[in-house]
Amino acid sequence: MSTYNQSHYYYFLLLKLLSALVVIFGLGIIIFFIVVQPHSFKFYVTEAELTQFDYTNNTLHYNLVLNFTVRNPNEKLSIYYDKVEALAFYEGSRFASPDVITDMNSFGQCKKSTDTISAVFAGQQMLLLDNDQVSDFNKDKSVGIYNIYVKLYFRIRFRVGDFITRTMKPKVKCDLKVPFINSNTTLTLFETTNCDVHF
Repeated sequence: MSTYNQSHYYYFLLLKLLSALVVIFGLGIIIFFIVVQPHSFKFYVTEAELTQFDYTNNTLHYNLVLNFTVRNPNEKLSIYYDKVEALAFYEGSRFASPDVITDMNSFGQCKKSTDTISAVFAGQQMLLLDNDQVSDFNKDKSVGIYNIYVKLYFRIRFRVGDFITRTMKPKVKCDLKVPFINSNTTLTLFETTNCDVHF
């Protein structure tokens, strides 16, 4: 066999081997999804308590507590939540960023189970709102309900049997209408809000 034919022979052999590996890998993924049927976790804000939300001298003073419900709908997958960070926004500007769950306080979620976690946003933050945004704030204040947007960033791992996946970083987005709690006014109840989960 000439050198030219030999090189072509090895080239086509390598090509067939790579094609076979791709097919096997693809079949493995298909079989995994058929057998395991993985689903994303479900995330809800079930309670919101806003007791301070004042904007003076370009500074927002706030006190907000959110309670979340996390549902693992999988029958064969457990979930490890290694870290959760929550960011709160008002009028497009971030005003708080607490860790909901730290690396020292991570938890595992069993199959077909529901857990609750909380985030406390308290303090003050410089917030430069333009005239239109200040007008929106005053409208929200008069109504007693604030449009607050919350993003959560996760570091999670899935477990199937003895196999644990690499760390994944899904995001959760929650558009909230949070009533202000004031003893002098009629209490408006917060409605449970379903959040969007993105991998």
